[in-house]
Amino acid sequence: EATAADLPDRPISPHPNLVTPAGLALIEAALASARAAYSAAQAQGDIEADRTAMARATRDLRYWSARRATAQLVETEADGRVRFGGSVTIAREDGRPQTWRITGEDEADPAAGSVSHVSPLAVALMGKQVGDEAVVAGRTVEVVAVD
Repeated sequence: EATAADLPDRPISPHPNLVTPAGLALIEAALASARAAYSAAQAQGDIEADRTAMARATRDLRYWSARRATAQLVETEADGRVRFGGSVTIAREDGRPQTWRITGEDEADPAAGSVSHVSPLAVALMGKQVGDEAVVAGRTVEVVAVD
């Protein structure tokens, strides 16, 4: 039987919780889902399997409530520099281009082309302009486009 005490809290980043408008919507949707799961788990009573569901729902509700409470919406305008919420295309040493969008931590999904603003890649590229170079993971990349 799992209780809330059995499930460790989801780790919360020590970094500022910067969010894009889409990232804020993601957090709000996750919070609504966590509230619904919590309500559903409460309604089920004390059936053994539901204790696990209640513990999970409680943990997720705490996490998403904290993330929503600390969310700092950042809306930036393009100024030709790599920035939070923007996209950057880099040319790797072998010439292959890669495009990344710099987002908040909860929104980041490297497989879908978005990285957190605290990732080494984003940190190395922030503030750069087309033509600038940066060292990422020991390799030099060139900024070829900024949106």
